[in-house]
Amino acid sequence: MANGESDRMVPSENTLNLAARLPRGELVPLYPDAGGGGIFQFHDEFVARVLAFLEARPA
Repeated sequence: MANGESDRMVPSENTLNLAARLPRGELVPLYPDAGGGGIFQFHDEFVARVLAFLEARPA
């Protein structure tokens, strides 16, 4: 899960709740000063984490 700390569409609390319920999920720290577009504002960091997550999962 990834979210900005100031997301108006999906409150950060919902992201934290979802992450706690998915046993194989991984929570990216909430992006500071970002809303729902945090993955675009922090593109390099987000892509690197997603690729590492996908590579670690069995096919």
